[in-house]
Amino acid sequence: MNADRPGEFDLIREFFAPLAKDPGSLGLTDDAAVLTPRAGSDLVLTKDMLAADVHFFSEDPPEAIAAKALRVNLSDLAAKGAKPRGYLMGLALPSDWSPDWLERFCSGLADDQKAYDFILLGGDTIRSSGGLLVSISALGEVPSGKAVRRTGAHPGDLLFVTGTIGDAAAGLQVRLDPAFGQERLLSAADSQYLCDRYLLPRPRTALAPVLLEYANAAMDVSDGLIADCGHLGRASNVDIVLDLDKVPVSRAIERIKANSQDDFLRCVDGGDDYEILACVSEENAGQFLNQAAAANCPVTLIGRAGPGTGIVTVTKKGSPLHLDEPGGFRHF
Repeated sequence: MNADRPGEFDLIREFFAPLAKDPGSLGLTDDAAVLTPRAGSDLVLTKDMLAADVHFFSEDPPEAIAAKALRVNLSDLAAKGAKPRGYLMGLALPSDWSPDWLERFCSGLADDQKAYDFILLGGDTIRSSGGLLVSISALGEVPSGKAVRRTGAHPGDLLFVTGTIGDAAAGLQVRLDPAFGQERLLSAADSQYLCDRYLLPRPRTALAPVLLEYANAAMDVSDGLIADCGHLGRASNVDIVLDLDKVPVSRAIERIKANSQDDFLRCVDGGDDYEILACVSEENAGQFLNQAAAANCPVTLIGRAGPGTGIVTVTKKGSPLHLDEPGGFRHF
């Protein structure tokens, strides 16, 4: 063992106990947390695992790795309309970890805990035989029986998406191959913007109460816009028509689109956006847009649900596009 590094229990006491301020965490002094849901609330639970060189690069700043691990889970909670409550963290550290790295990682956790009112409740830290692995189990609360599911969309619902789509997938391509941006005439600022969007998702937590009020179905966009439209459609037994011309994109993605339609489609369906898809009745669409704007969350109408079984039709200038192969991110 490296004499300069704390042992397991000292590590917990020094680095993680200061992050565990909820009484239910018991100060990380026991084998489990004890949490009581607030009166009239249901707990919403979600888990995402992030692995080095799969979801982030090993050399990424530890603060950013910590933030991404929390934010992908916060995005899931937001899509359910849930208010964040706390999280459990599993951390597998590679053999070359250092106290400085861990201090910076915990600083990233602390900053996002403050930003999103989110508290460490417990977890486990182990030695990894491979690369870094971060596993977060997040807990949120919604009024009893009100969680927004994937399964509630109705024929005739309008389909909205938050933010801009495709930035993260393009950012990953820039990280993997710097020539990607140069060949598509991206500026240095555009490339940096895309890389930041890949590394640091922007969970739409401010939209959660608006989704509770108006959304019939919702989910976050993690596997790719077209793929996730299919996930939502199959869960709700509706078909979806997605108007590609209406999909909101950044200036950088507009430049990629002007250069290559194929690249544009790969970015749009590349995943890691962590924006929110929401199905809202036509009757409630105006109020939904107004309340989303009041929450400072941009939303765009991109399609409509119809009777069916989960088929997604992508249109451009009113005509269906033929997509050669299924898109979206897949681990296997």
